[in-house]
Amino acid sequence: MQEIRKATVIGAGVMGAGIAAQFANAGIPVLLLDVVPSGQPNRNALAEGAIARMLKSEPAAFMSPAAARLVTAGNVEDDLAKVADSDWIVEAVVERLDVKQALYKKLDAVRRPGTAVSSNTSTIPLAALLAGLPERFARDFLITHFFNPPRYMRLLELVRGPATNPEIAAAVSVCADRVLGKTIVECKDSPGFIANRLGVYWLQVGVLEALEGKLDVEEADAVMGAPMGIPKTGVFGLIDLVGLDLMPHINASLEATLPKGDAFHAANRKLPLVEKMIATGYTGRKGKGGFYRLDRSGGGKVKQAIDLATGEYRAQRQADLPELAAAGKDLRALLASDGPAGRYAWRVLGRTLAYAASLVPEAADDVHAIDQAMRLGYNWRFGPFELIDKLGADWLAARLAQDGIAVPPLLAAAAGKTFYRVEAGRRQFLGTDGAYHDVRRPEGVLLLEDVKLAGKPLLKNGSAAVWDIGDGVLCFEFTSKSNSLDEAIIRLLGETIPLVAQRYKALVIYNEGRNFSVGANLGLALFAANIAAWSEIDKLIAGGQQVYKALKYAPFPVVSAPAGMALGGGCEILLHSAAVQAHAESYIGLVECGVGVIPGWGGCKEMLVRYATGSALPRGPMPAPSKAFELISTATVSKSAAEAKALGFLRPGDGITMNRDRLLADAKARALALAPSYAPPKPAELKLPGPAGKLGFVLAAEGFRRRGLATEHDMVVVEALAEVLSGGPTDPIDPVTEDQLSALERAAFMRLVRTPGTLARIEHMLATGKPLRN
Repeated sequence: MQEIRKATVIGAGVMGAGIAAQFANAGIPVLLLDVVPSGQPNRNALAEGAIARMLKSEPAAFMSPAAARLVTAGNVEDDLAKVADSDWIVEAVVERLDVKQALYKKLDAVRRPGTAVSSNTSTIPLAALLAGLPERFARDFLITHFFNPPRYMRLLELVRGPATNPEIAAAVSVCADRVLGKTIVECKDSPGFIANRLGVYWLQVGVLEALEGKLDVEEADAVMGAPMGIPKTGVFGLIDLVGLDLMPHINASLEATLPKGDAFHAANRKLPLVEKMIATGYTGRKGKGGFYRLDRSGGGKVKQAIDLATGEYRAQRQADLPELAAAGKDLRALLASDGPAGRYAWRVLGRTLAYAASLVPEAADDVHAIDQAMRLGYNWRFGPFELIDKLGADWLAARLAQDGIAVPPLLAAAAGKTFYRVEAGRRQFLGTDGAYHDVRRPEGVLLLEDVKLAGKPLLKNGSAAVWDIGDGVLCFEFTSKSNSLDEAIIRLLGETIPLVAQRYKALVIYNEGRNFSVGANLGLALFAANIAAWSEIDKLIAGGQQVYKALKYAPFPVVSAPAGMALGGGCEILLHSAAVQAHAESYIGLVECGVGVIPGWGGCKEMLVRYATGSALPRGPMPAPSKAFELISTATVSKSAAEAKALGFLRPGDGITMNRDRLLADAKARALALAPSYAPPKPAELKLPGPAGKLGFVLAAEGFRRRGLATEHDMVVVEALAEVLSGGPTDPIDPVTEDQLSALERAAFMRLVRTPGTLARIEHMLATGKPLRN
């Protein structure tokens, strides 16, 4: 199988540029080409402009500045012959069949035989793309449909044709999975493939039913969001995000290619309000606004929503739908309720689930592919067939029949069954043959959710669990809300360390939540402070320091495997681990100063040790504390695992995994590689600047305060942080031990947590999710 070492992306629009950036994020040099703009002296202006925009974009397209340097700009007139150096060419030009086919003919004349060529089309079938092209081109061609933004969306829909060379498909799949970090869902060659075919139908029905049911956009999104496990953007917020102007183009393509009897056609109506919004520049977040907008007139910022009946904007308001509260987490109860919310929920979700059931086997071989596509492409928490299992297939079929909606054969065949079940510790799905089949993972994927089906935890409490993941390795999992750290986690971690030391080879700290850990449980800390339970807070800080120290000096390797946010105490777990295997999308930082305290579980100490013993900074008592002060006082959080390395939260030798589903297997492999000859590190002793250094940090911060960039309480926090990082009342010639630094951290934390300013910040953070500047 050939390896993808270099790539070309043709089309420097939002999608093409984003795909090129993801190749670069994965370390693959990429050539980005577009047409030569008329009247522009710079013939590479479109590609160069796309790269420049991505360097400034938020969220960032590049994971690091180094990644951006791997993208070379060019144009299709001067540089097309350079594609001969590429192993994979991705076409991402305008969704016009004539434009794509004209490009393919030019590509076929200059590409190296056996080079993979794929289209990022979102709607055009592969058979149409290949019509009239030579067989040699068809053998190397397939569809790879990325989702926007390509860096963050994990789904890649792959369509291969009857002539596609299996080795070409395998090479592209391996690169997309292991290198680019995508989860591949194989689709049939049908219009819209899976996610957009079903997702666009859902959005179209959602808009129509809101208009007909006279719901506000806020009400519709409240119904279509959390109750169904769908992001809070719901229907209208999502359309604003992707762009109202894209919807007519996608709808037109589906209208032209779907069979006449497809349910999409009944929902595909022209909407005068939407047409007017697009014509006047209200295309969503990228335009002047969409169904929601931010009104900045008068110097303020007022959130507004459009009135679907009048087309006029008004102040955004909270949805007040008693049916949502009454149904709680019972989805069937919501759909059965006879009110505006219940009727809307049923008319949208019921039809969407029926449509999903009609797509097997036309668009996908099985229900699991449909569910994966919607979970990963639209960020649904549950796929359509998982939702059907929540409702009951029999109940859904009966309700559809009652409303005169045809029951799809697949749904009828599921009578008395569920689409998923667990048998002998394995998750299975119901196939079109009426039998159950194992959900199979790609080779090398290890998921904790599968481990849980096959066994029970070795240790467990209300906030954490310990699992045996095989080969002498245990996995410590946080299970608390948002994986926030509390006394129960600290206690169970303390019990796990001797268990591993006695009977196992290594420990991996990992979970499959959205975030590794958001840090300490602030709610519990605020409660304890409000009742003046200072001894309990001090006990938690001391206990955390003790357990984190035991992790660092354990006689076996501890490998932490973060994904998402690893903040505060979560970051400190990483800092005390023998190694870290991080998902590429890891956002790591010591953010305690933002809530008025400092890291109390060894974060200050570990950053000092890391900077002082590394090779990046000059020697002497000031460079390491200065760097740590800058990082911690500003509550800096990395925007990727690559940036976390540059900041020092990760070591140069720590690993980065691109595919989230491969993170646990990679972390386990790292732990096993370290285990045979593992020896814990030796405690460090540091030369720190003492009181003179503290004074320097405080004076620097005072300059920020005078310019209005720091508050009075910031100065209180800064003084405590400076005390720790400078080594306290030490003489610069005397070494400071790790235990001394821990004691300074604990004392400074306890002083700060007693101040009214810090308590106000914690309370504000819990209420709003944002730091308070007091």
